[in-house]
Amino acid sequence: MQLLDTATLAPEHRVDAFRAAFDQASVPCRIEHLGPDSRVHSRMHLWHFGRANLFTTDASGFRLVRTPRHLRMESPPVVALAVQASGVGRFRQFDAETLVPPRQLMLSDLTAPYEFSWVDSGGSRAFQIPYDRLALPRDVVRRAGPRLRASPLHGLVRDHLVRLAADADGLAADPGAAALGTATTELVRALLVSAGGDGRALREVREETLLTRVLAWARAHLTEPDVDPARIAAVHNVSLRQLYKVCADAGVSLEQWLIAERLERARAELVAPSRRNRTVTAVARECGFSDASHFTRRFRQAYGLTPREWRESSRRRG
Repeated sequence: MQLLDTATLAPEHRVDAFRAAFDQASVPCRIEHLGPDSRVHSRMHLWHFGRANLFTTDASGFRLVRTPRHLRMESPPVVALAVQASGVGRFRQFDAETLVPPRQLMLSDLTAPYEFSWVDSGGSRAFQIPYDRLALPRDVVRRAGPRLRASPLHGLVRDHLVRLAADADGLAADPGAAALGTATTELVRALLVSAGGDGRALREVREETLLTRVLAWARAHLTEPDVDPARIAAVHNVSLRQLYKVCADAGVSLEQWLIAERLERARAELVAPSRRNRTVTAVARECGFSDASHFTRRFRQAYGLTPREWRESSRRRG
């Protein structure tokens, strides 16, 4: 859902609109624009995934300051995990200041004072989770914040948030949006426990989030033909037996899930304008199918058309 696009507003109304949109999407804070009001520009979106939400901002330079006075205002206890999409952020909380370059994560505990800014232009994709849904002690959360990059889960969670933001319109409208929010919350929880160094909690969270981490990792590596249960188990340091048990408990057949995900990706790729000149065999290979005949057979079983028939029907509709 789009909250704001200052391109549709007169320059004299943009500052007030920016502040109103931010207040709607996040917690109370002071906003300072780092430049003349006439040059303020911003686009903001907010999507709900159950009780969590995704808040994206692309804007000219500004500074957010959350003070003890703002903490006394009524607002829910929230943690925000953000990936810097563009520009370089500057974040200060708990007497520590860090620079946040593009494609790195930043954790904000919105129950405590903080400052965040960027100059010129920048962008951020923030997943906001109520503390009670995160189900972690505050000391673990606060210990994890400065140590996110040291966790082996940093890249996995970052890539998940990037993809979530890229497809947010469709994903938020899907019947599975709330479940996706829960799965994303579990990934964030696993990252924070990993970075926070709580050994007992880490063991518990690893067990609880194994399936979520497995499926997120597999989606990110679908184009690799050797991604199969054996490799997935090895990457996640579990036995094949344990992996199959976790999947079975959730009603997931891992082999069939991998095929279904690859087929769905291939179906989209076959009709994408950028793939118009790619052969069906090339698209199949790019989506992780090493055998073109097997790909065609499974595609027809899933969608009632061969890959070529699907591509041709799409061209006629277009």
